[in-house]
Amino acid sequence: MAPQDLAPFVRRRPFVPFRITLTEGSTYDIRHPELCMVGRREAHIGLDAPEGPDHFFERYVIIDLLHVVKAEPLEVVPPTGSDGAASGGS
Repeated sequence: MAPQDLAPFVRRRPFVPFRITLTEGSTYDIRHPELCMVGRREAHIGLDAPEGPDHFFERYVIIDLLHVVKAEPLEVVPPTGSDGAASGGS
């Protein structure tokens, strides 16, 4: 995948979490734009980031963009209320 094809997923505002799939079948879920840095030939992906305001990662992988088969938005699950029902404005 060309960097010009992957970069819009990272730069989209508001950000939408997305999944990167590689040729050998492995996937990486990007849930925050600061956890993926796209270069000309590779991307650095932060892993094991705890949920929270800082989004610091524990480790990272470097993937070769030649091995990226696709990038697709992740399904966003709406937050649920304390009773298990989806939160909504009514």
